[in-house]
Amino acid sequence: MAGHSKWKQIKRDKAITDSKRASVFTKLGREITVAARVGGGDPDGNARLRLALLKAREANMPGDIIERAIAKAVGDSDASQLDEVVYEGFGPGGTSVMVEALTDNRNRTVAEIRATFGRGGGNLGESGSVAWMFTSRGVIAVGNDGTRDSDEVVLIAIDAGADDVSVDEDGVSIFTKPEDLDLVRRAILEAGVESESAELSRVPNATVPVDEEEAIQALKLLDRLEDLDDVQRVFSNADFPDEVLALFSA
Repeated sequence: MAGHSKWKQIKRDKAITDSKRASVFTKLGREITVAARVGGGDPDGNARLRLALLKAREANMPGDIIERAIAKAVGDSDASQLDEVVYEGFGPGGTSVMVEALTDNRNRTVAEIRATFGRGGGNLGESGSVAWMFTSRGVIAVGNDGTRDSDEVVLIAIDAGADDVSVDEDGVSIFTKPEDLDLVRRAILEAGVESESAELSRVPNATVPVDEEEAIQALKLLDRLEDLDDVQRVFSNADFPDEVLALFSA
């Protein structure tokens, strides 16, 4: 899964350009609003909101925008109209793609996603067509900053309740049950381990190797899907060649 996990790492590491900053803040704001609508506006009692706020701070989202997003969840008809929808599709090279969206117009969103798949060499699938290839898990990324040995981080993660860990040259990926993500994140933080990110993810049960041409086409498709206003997150089971990812990260 090295090529898959490295793609997610590159997505985290790439700086948000000024041209995309407004779009990113809008997506983060929607997630904060929906999290507050579902579980209440107090992050102490709402794990989903705590994680949404963590991602917002990682993206340097201004505090006043965060506060407005939480406030929208209380008595705002626009917030209540946002639906959480998951779309499934197929990408280049026989890869599978999961797309999570927050939308106030399902017809518009599905039309945009279908068209993007078509332009990117893939196609939108039926519900259930690829979901079985992914497992919902919490994923915590701990970077290799030289302050702690990876084996020590692994032991701390296991003691904190992690289900599994993966170690590579970039650091340690810690996997949890979705409901345990925030508990494990806070436990390793209390043990002195800082995480680069903590998020609910759809982890592929197996990956599909793609050649250079397919990889470039697939990466372009995933980028276009993520750029859609209603799309929050995109997941793929593609195993990208390292040399293509190196070009992509440049």
